Amino acid sequence: MSGFVDIYTVIFLVIAVVIFLRLRSVLGRRTGSERPPYDPFQPRRPTPTTAPGDKVVELPRRAAVPLPTPDAGLGETIATTGATTAEALKALVAADPTFNAQSFVAGSKSAYEMIVTAFAEGDRKMLKQLLSKEVYDGFLQAITDREARGEKIEFKFVGIDKADITSAAVKGPTAQVTVRFLSKLVSATHDKDGAVIDGDPTHVGDVTDIWTFAREVASRDPNWKLVATESVD
Repeated sequence: MSGFVDIYTVIFLVIAVVIFLRLRSVLGRRTGSERPPYDPFQPRRPTPTTAPGDKVVELPRRAAVPLPTPDAGLGETIATTGATTAEALKALVAADPTFNAQSFVAGSKSAYEMIVTAFAEGDRKMLKQLLSKEVYDGFLQAITDREARGEKIEFKFVGIDKADITSAAVKGPTAQVTVRFLSKLVSATHDKDGAVIDGDPTHVGDVTDIWTFAREVASRDPNWKLVATESVD
């Protein structure tokens, strides 16, 4: 009986060794389908939570936006400008068919609010994105001098009553558009002790600014930058 046990034991041992060798040969070989090593800092794709049968709503794709016609956005603008500016705007559209006067005015109003607010807050990063180098250097110097004196501006943007294009031009590769802004602001400058040295924190003042924006017509960057400022008393 013990002889039979010895024989079976040997047989099982042989089978175990063969299985072990086969597993070792497979586990030690790369097949190209292994998962990459786990990286805890690698962004993970979210695991789908949609159960079978649930409805999946696909977001609509962004449709191609057709280029505006040469006179797009000029009708209302030309009606409020002189003949010279109207002709200049037509020349600008001829050089840059993507230009839309109404959209430009709307964008310039947003830029005006962001710039005057950033200047009051000393936000250099924001100003650098919206101003030409020359204008930025001037704003930066004013902010630096103000901070050196320990002064702070108390500021509130109330709104823009009116914004009109007063002139436009295409000079070589550069397009320029000048806008007159009539805005309402609350502004007061405090010295290092907190005393008001300029303006009135309780008064809404009327401000008139004439700003010129520019961009390279052939540039892929659609953004305009402020290249000149003028305040009207």
